[in-house]
Amino acid sequence: MSALRKKFGDDYQVVTTSSSGSGFNQPAPEKKRKRQRFVDKNGRCNVQHGNLGGETSRYLSDLFTTLVDLKWRYNLFIFILTYTVAWLFMASMWWVIAYIRGDLNRAHDDKYTPCVANVYNFPSAFLFFIETEATIGYGYRYITDKCPEGIILFLFQSILGSIVDAFLIGCMFIKMSQPKKRAETLMFSEHAAISMRDGKLTLMFRVGNLRNSHMVSAQIRCKLLKSRQTPEGEFLPLDQLELDVGFSTGADQLFLVSPLTICHVIDTKSPFYELSQRSMQTEQFEIVVILEGIVETTGMTCQARTSYTEDEVLWGHRFFPVISLEEGFFKVDYSQFHATFEVPTPPYSVKEQEEALLMSSPLMAPSLCNSGERNSLDCLELLEDTESAAAAAASKLPAKLQKMTGRDGLPRKLLRMSSTASEMTYSLGDLPMKLQRISSVPGVAEADRHLDSSDRHMGSAKTAKMGADPMSQSVADLPPKLQRMAGGGGGGRMDGHLPPKLRKMNSERFT
Repeated sequence: MSALRKKFGDDYQVVTTSSSGSGFNQPAPEKKRKRQRFVDKNGRCNVQHGNLGGETSRYLSDLFTTLVDLKWRYNLFIFILTYTVAWLFMASMWWVIAYIRGDLNRAHDDKYTPCVANVYNFPSAFLFFIETEATIGYGYRYITDKCPEGIILFLFQSILGSIVDAFLIGCMFIKMSQPKKRAETLMFSEHAAISMRDGKLTLMFRVGNLRNSHMVSAQIRCKLLKSRQTPEGEFLPLDQLELDVGFSTGADQLFLVSPLTICHVIDTKSPFYELSQRSMQTEQFEIVVILEGIVETTGMTCQARTSYTEDEVLWGHRFFPVISLEEGFFKVDYSQFHATFEVPTPPYSVKEQEEALLMSSPLMAPSLCNSGERNSLDCLELLEDTESAAAAAASKLPAKLQKMTGRDGLPRKLLRMSSTASEMTYSLGDLPMKLQRISSVPGVAEADRHLDSSDRHMGSAKTAKMGADPMSQSVADLPPKLQRMAGGGGGGRMDGHLPPKLRKMNSERFT
């Protein structure tokens, strides 16, 4: 435990899960009713076909596959029964020929040539068939050339025996060489886990291969089985949705030499986009995992399956590492194959996290103020609240991300995007005091435009007088070089040293 804390930190806690779902250090949950699974943990599908009616004849059209799919006890029964019936039937045919020809009554007559020598009852006819079928040939019973019907029956027996041997022995061979037992040495973790990996919420489970022989072209797929109702009111039981486990990047193609952790990134395209730790307690779903590959020794395709229900998905857990470096090789510790440990994981869904991040972004404030539904004071309060929330959220980020998300790093164009007076006030708050006083003069002239028509000349004169003093005071506070460019601080026009074209543009603008 001390080595684990040294490697992963004090926030991590080792959890060894068991098949019953207990074993991790959490309060014992209430015993829930066992839900019916679509696919068992061993890969068997809990589906039974009923009310086929006249469709059962389709099984006889593919008799070979039907026999292969039967259980072993039925296969052995059919194997023994078929050979027994065939042997008794063929022995009866030989006995009938001997009975019709009268060989049974003259079996001990040395001057008489029977169809089959030394066949005088049914047991002797049965022994002759077995010696012929098994090519034993003791030499005591044999067919003679005086029996053409026996020769024809012998040919029929050889053809029929070859067909029966090929069918039954081939069926047994295919059933014995089926790669279903190869799937017994392919392991899946008992639980799946959801935690953060590479900054993204990820669903993870583990697969492993116990044999030294490899699985060629191993590929893994995941299906989400969940009942849902369409907007049109149609109910879809066990609707199948695809879970991306790296199809676009090729991560679904496995090199299964050591245990691998399969990951499904939960994003906007994932069916788990709105899944949170709280909602998972009420959700009902089943994740079916299908692992396919070619057995290296036989060249046959093998498929292993398992499933995870919502009770078998652990939120905020990660799998324990099982690979260690030894002298000259890598060692896999399968005793920790199913073990997990707790890690800090937000209990919210990806959708909730994105919405919270979007609301805390400082770029949301100008767009809200531009909507025109709030006055200047409301916009200022909203901007201040947004700024404080953004600062609090950015304080939890690394230094590099704080520089990227802080207001100091915003482009200056964003400060000039506002068009209302409140937005201009918010933008001027970040400028130096001297430039604020210079920029405040047009605001006074803008306010005087709302005077009455009778007092317009007086108001404009007062405005010019009020604007001259702040302008002269602001120019006086500037450096000498800027004062010379502004006209020596005498309160005159600041375009004395500008080119003629710019002076003309300024004069047209003020007039």
